[in-house]
Amino acid sequence: MKIGVIGAGRIGKVHIRNISLFVPELTIKTVADPFMNDKTAAYVKQFGIENVTKDAKDILQDPEIEAVIIASSTNTHAQFIIESAKAGKNIFCEKPIDYDLKRVHEAIQAAKDAGVRLQIGFCRRFDHNHRAVYDMVRDGKVGKVNIIKISSRDPEPPPASYVAVSGGIFYDMMIHDFDMVRYVTGSEAVEISAVGSCLVNPNLQEESGIPDVDTAVVTMKMANGCIAVINNSRQAVYGYDQRVEAFGSKGMASDANDLLNTTTVLTKDGAHSEKPLWFFLERYNQAFINQVISFVDAINNDTQTVVGAIDGLRPVLMAKAATESCRNGGVYVKVEE
Repeated sequence: MKIGVIGAGRIGKVHIRNISLFVPELTIKTVADPFMNDKTAAYVKQFGIENVTKDAKDILQDPEIEAVIIASSTNTHAQFIIESAKAGKNIFCEKPIDYDLKRVHEAIQAAKDAGVRLQIGFCRRFDHNHRAVYDMVRDGKVGKVNIIKISSRDPEPPPASYVAVSGGIFYDMMIHDFDMVRYVTGSEAVEISAVGSCLVNPNLQEESGIPDVDTAVVTMKMANGCIAVINNSRQAVYGYDQRVEAFGSKGMASDANDLLNTTTVLTKDGAHSEKPLWFFLERYNQAFINQVISFVDAINNDTQTVVGAIDGLRPVLMAKAATESCRNGGVYVKVEE
């Protein structure tokens, strides 16, 4: 199957490499990026992809291309979904669909009207550790789930220019954790309370031009009675910190960070072990591959994608409620349209 990739930035390059090396069912025919330059073109062409362009229309108007990977900036996702759907392309789009609910619904409706597959890139569902926690919950090993706790901390903050078009920490970073809460609990958030501050970069709001925070804690009441707590930080100096815990009536399931190796050295001076892997590019690389394989399977088998439209919508509603709560002193806000 021939596909096109829209966006050749950090995430786009991950998809280009992984698909070229590890997903033989797909052939990338064209890569489009409005900022395409010689350096990016050289990166793309090393994988045998000859067609590079600044115009996504070169992908959308190509009848040989059956599907697109949308890995452009957040503020372009919805428009590219709509244009891809109208062109009859199956769509894999990075999260979130958009931070404007009207645009989210327009994008979802466009895919539905066109009858094309739409999968949203919540890669953590495809991670081996988080999947194991999910399996333990689904198999009833922890009983009735009462508390979900998620820690998600990046090793270094993104540039202010990125934050400016990202929608903020709840739409850009914590949205993955919102999805994980839904995934593990099998339930929807009813109310959300969020508090946050600029502790990593006190000048973040001035530099980005939006009222964002870089450190946040969210508490959620779920429809099934479970309470979920998420903490995010844009900077953890020791590496990419990603942990999920499900506490229930019969026990607890939790995962730990992936390390370069699990060796612990004990000496008279103490104990030493490896730090967590540095960033998501290393931590979730296999998950990135697995989610694309799942997308291909849905197309080939004529089935629904495992992370579909509703999974793209609900975390945006949660991000909206969290943003409103954070800007109003942490009051509980209902998760609704």
